[in-house]
Amino acid sequence: MFLRFGRRARSRDAAEQSTGQQPHDGSADSKTQRFVRTMGAQGATMGREAAEVRGVIDDTHRLSKRQAQAVAALVAQLQDITRAQDRIGSHTRDSLTAVARARDAVESVGREVAAVVQTLQQVAQAAGQIQKIAMQTRLVALNAAVEATHAGAAGRGFSVVANAVKELSGRVEDTSKEIMGTVGELDQRVEQLAREIQPPSARQELSGFHRSLAEVESGVSSIREAAAASRGISDGLDSQMAAIESEMHAAAAALETAMRRGESFLTLSEQMIEAVADCGIETDDTPYIQAAQQAAGEIAALLEGAVASGAITVAELFDEDYRPIPNTDPPQHTTRFVAVADALFPQVQERLLGLSDKVIFCIAVDRNGYVAMHNKKYSQARRGDLAWDTANSRYRRIFNDRTGLAAGRNQRPFLLQIYRRDMGSGNFVVTKEVDAPIVVQGRHWGGLRLAFKF
Repeated sequence: MFLRFGRRARSRDAAEQSTGQQPHDGSADSKTQRFVRTMGAQGATMGREAAEVRGVIDDTHRLSKRQAQAVAALVAQLQDITRAQDRIGSHTRDSLTAVARARDAVESVGREVAAVVQTLQQVAQAAGQIQKIAMQTRLVALNAAVEATHAGAAGRGFSVVANAVKELSGRVEDTSKEIMGTVGELDQRVEQLAREIQPPSARQELSGFHRSLAEVESGVSSIREAAAASRGISDGLDSQMAAIESEMHAAAAALETAMRRGESFLTLSEQMIEAVADCGIETDDTPYIQAAQQAAGEIAALLEGAVASGAITVAELFDEDYRPIPNTDPPQHTTRFVAVADALFPQVQERLLGLSDKVIFCIAVDRNGYVAMHNKKYSQARRGDLAWDTANSRYRRIFNDRTGLAAGRNQRPFLLQIYRRDMGSGNFVVTKEVDAPIVVQGRHWGGLRLAFKF
């Protein structure tokens, strides 16, 4: 591994310039120092690239997950559409069946109407016969009235009866005429209705009713055909979306594997930088390592003093009951040791910001990555703007990502990490960080994080 990196290393002069050292003689110690510094520089470069690659893979993995969720939602919607199309098909089949039943019912009514026409004709015939009888009765009554007149006083009563019969027969005749007229009108109307609803023959033109019924039947059939065609398209889309979903799951799995490999690559580069820094030869990282270790000791001493003075109990100092602060995004939390952190941490954290213009932040975090008090420039009041709050209101937050948890739980003398720092709005800064453990009364409380630029 070292030989491989050695072939890719910069020239000796470039390596010495990058570490701020002057050329030495050709002794074995000088060569070893130059080699170690070169390896340290190469390890830092490799770590930076690994952090970038891991960050890109992580971003792609999150995007892939969101796309997979969107595809799953689309698949569910397509299934809903398919079910709706099935319901349309079912309803149209029922509608066609109902139209057929209506046609049968109308044809049955047509047969009944024909019977009604026949009955009306019989009524008209009966009314005609009644009219004839009434006319004959009137003639008989008229003759009887004449005979009664000739009979004089003896036929007066018969004359009254004859007149009554004549008047009644007249009324019967008038009524028969009205019946015949009404039956005639009904016969015409019923006959017209019969023509409308009777089943058309091959040579007959469709009636208005049957045209309407045919149009309904045709429209329902068109709806059914369109639903069937749409169902076919949806089935094809569903199949394609299922294939896409499967491919996206495969891509997500591949990204998971790539991210694990990238994690191993990044860890290797960090271990390489640590090994160089821990070999006793001063490198670019040495001042930051020493400063972080010293600051961690100062924070530990301040916390032990607070416990000794009664300002806080050990139980309060190690409180892990993170209580959410309402209406905060990104979420903020509070614990029982925030007051002590606010009072004690800034004097150490703010001083280390002046160590170098490369220093980005210096914070003390507990074992779970909780930041009670950040640097003052990152501990500003929230504005309600997510991007601004993400970048400038970073205190009272839990950073339990890979870097945050590793920093809080590290118990080695120091830990070197390389990562992309999320500044909000899609802005990332590749950062190098030294973490040193904070121990209070023999218990590991957390770690001091000193982040700086390459």
